[in-house]
Amino acid sequence: MTDSLTVELVLATAEKQVLVAVIVDEGASVADVIAASGIQSRFPCLEIGTMPAGIWGKPVPKDRIVRHGDRVELYRPLEMDPRKARRQRARAGKT
Repeated sequence: MTDSLTVELVLATAEKQVLVAVIVDEGASVADVIAASGIQSRFPCLEIGTMPAGIWGKPVPKDRIVRHGDRVELYRPLEMDPRKARRQRARAGKT
């Protein structure tokens, strides 16, 4: 008999932040958590399969095995380099 683990999956877009509790079997990978979460159906316009992932803020490969209580995070590409955005705000007189 396989034990179940509860992990969280987090995804933030510019408009919405989503946190989903996912129950997976022991030995599940980050990719398994993503698939079990159903997150792709909630964000059909995003290419979830190609997004980098991490656990608790540290990038990890999608074949990494998760542990009970882990928070799996999906990282979307930045719309603009933060340094470039800051320079533009500085030029406009905003900080």
